[in-house]
Amino acid sequence: MYKKLHLRLTLFCTFICGLILVVLSLFCLSFSEAESEKSHFADFQINISMLKNHLENQTVLSHNWLAQITADTRFEMDIRDNGSRLVFENLNPLSIHEDLFEAARQTAREQYMVLEEAVSPNSLLPIHAEFKLSQEGQNYFAAVLIIPKNSGTLNVAVLCPLTDLYQTLRFRRILFLSADLAGILLLALFFWFFTWYMIQPLIINNQKQAEFIASASHELRSPLAVIISSLSAMTHASVKDRERFSETIRLEGKRMSRLIDDMLTLSGTGSSLFSVHKTPVEMDTLLLSVYEKFEPLALKKSISLTIALPDELVAPCLCDRERMEQVLSILLDNALSYTPSQGKIALSLQTVSDKLIFRVADNGPGIPDSEKEAVFDRFYRCDKSHKDKAHFGLGLCIAREIIHMHKGSIRVEDTPGGGAAFVVTLRCRNE
Repeated sequence: MYKKLHLRLTLFCTFICGLILVVLSLFCLSFSEAESEKSHFADFQINISMLKNHLENQTVLSHNWLAQITADTRFEMDIRDNGSRLVFENLNPLSIHEDLFEAARQTAREQYMVLEEAVSPNSLLPIHAEFKLSQEGQNYFAAVLIIPKNSGTLNVAVLCPLTDLYQTLRFRRILFLSADLAGILLLALFFWFFTWYMIQPLIINNQKQAEFIASASHELRSPLAVIISSLSAMTHASVKDRERFSETIRLEGKRMSRLIDDMLTLSGTGSSLFSVHKTPVEMDTLLLSVYEKFEPLALKKSISLTIALPDELVAPCLCDRERMEQVLSILLDNALSYTPSQGKIALSLQTVSDKLIFRVADNGPGIPDSEKEAVFDRFYRCDKSHKDKAHFGLGLCIAREIIHMHKGSIRVEDTPGGGAAFVVTLRCRNE
């Protein structure tokens, strides 16, 4: 499923970004080509102006000058003096047919009103027009000049093939196309890794969800099996045994209820169903309250439970009193469960700058370094055999969620001499 999602996301992102890249490239290319053509046409007009000035001011046409300008500009010219065509050696255009010059003159007459009859030998100014001409699939810059002379008029038609310009534009298009293809390939490569990175939380969440369901099913199956077997045995049991089976069913049902409550608590974390209501709380008073609640249980198990509070006044902390009491209860309950008889548990509070640090330390078996992070996972227990039926491996996970909602931190450390210490850090003021 995730492989298909990965592939689809990669293709979709590459397609969208590639489409944007191609559209922007086409826009830039069309703008660049238009500007290039305008620039070439402006150069063409400048050269035509130079040609016009020279022909206008010279009484005799210089073969060398015409040869030089045609070599420099690659113009093809057809010059007619009073209707007679002037022929120059090695200058007479051979690559362009005379019909193209006639087409240029016809366009100038019809579209730009460049009429030879409008100019007489007594006229002071020549008339001319520059334009783009397309004939037989070929494109040219064209110019037609009617220049008055004492003996009549000069009719000059100039054609400049756009072969070199269009060859340059084609090369530019190939460059843009190559750049776009390379860009799309790089985008595909980028999105291949990027989308895989983005769906990793989905994969991990799905794995955790599957593990959660499997673990929850396993935890629920045990009490259900006990309840079903007890009910089955009660049909043939004595009155005394029935009472024992009834008590077993009650205890297992209570255990199932506690497990379901913990699962509902975890399912609500991160949503509006699981919220904190922060009020100023005197944390030293809260610790004393939790200590007094667990002291009888510690005495019953022959465990020494001590508390250490700062000598100075502790400023109220903005937090959810019930949730923080729940966290401390989880930590103390775990410590009492794993600390052997005659063991010690120390509950302490200290202030460091604007932070409050709670510590629940015991001298029990401790937690290996490889499992210090895993103990906060759902249904994780150091007791792999699951002999401890009082815990499901959800308490520390719930505690971590509550602390994170208070923008604090919780970690586990080794207790000097052996054991584990859970350390909770909160800021005195949380917005």
